[in-house]
Amino acid sequence: MSYDDVEIEDMEWNEELQAFTYPCPCGDLFQITKEELKIGEEIARCPSCSLYITVIYNMEDFMGDSDRNSKKNLEPSKQQPVAVA
Repeated sequence: MSYDDVEIEDMEWNEELQAFTYPCPCGDLFQITKEELKIGEEIARCPSCSLYITVIYNMEDFMGDSDRNSKKNLEPSKQQPVAVA
């Protein structure tokens, strides 16, 4: 079970770690990277203890334009009628 649910807006971007961070009760920081968020990960883990938090965020905020376009390309194409002679 998650220690807490935390909105991404309540986390801080750590340039050194290249990750969003949030204070852990053990004194370290919960961490989750942009790459993890892009693939749908929602668990930020603390490297010093066994606690983790669930990050609440909108996945679309972390998708680049190329990711959005590739998702559109995954939609099934419309079937066209075929005339048979």
